[in-house]
Amino acid sequence: MSRDHHRPLALGAAYFESVADGPAPDEVREIAEHTATVLVRGARAEGDADLAERVVHLADTEGMETLADLWASCTPDSLAGALWRLYVIREWIHVDPARASRAYDAGEGTAQVANAVAGVADPPSPEAMCAVIDDVLRGIVSSDFADVLWRASAVLHVLGAGRALTESGSSSVRESARMITLAEELERAGHLELSGRLS
Repeated sequence: MSRDHHRPLALGAAYFESVADGPAPDEVREIAEHTATVLVRGARAEGDADLAERVVHLADTEGMETLADLWASCTPDSLAGALWRLYVIREWIHVDPARASRAYDAGEGTAQVANAVAGVADPPSPEAMCAVIDDVLRGIVSSDFADVLWRASAVLHVLGAGRALTESGSSSVRESARMITLAEELERAGHLELSGRLS
């Protein structure tokens, strides 16, 4: 009795290159959404101080590159995209808190409503800037997530307004505009969260 033998599929170099490049974009998006949901929805259910500190220092322990790989490509109207923006703000402030302090101090007068919402100590020292953004991220565990997003948006509005006043040049103008854009994205995300549409 003869048996049919099938030749093995010739995979070729293209197959191995695609495997080496990592998961498909749909898989990455699914992982990003899942981790963001666990972090925000799961963390809020726990509500303990140790977990809050781990959330605040996530970028310190895992690295911004890891978070960027996970969330940077996510849209601002998604949970993962909103989280990415929160960690970007924290990184910007922690890298140069003195610069953030100068920008915030300059922006307070032109963004008074945002300043009231942000809750930064007066004067906005470098230590106060680091403390307020860490407190904002701590709210992922202990507060309503919409409030977290709105408070971060307020901090960024003041920073963006002040950034344009403290430094000149095209790069400063672009950075100020980017901060205002991020602030608006976070504000919109807060409204989506409030209506139960941020996922």
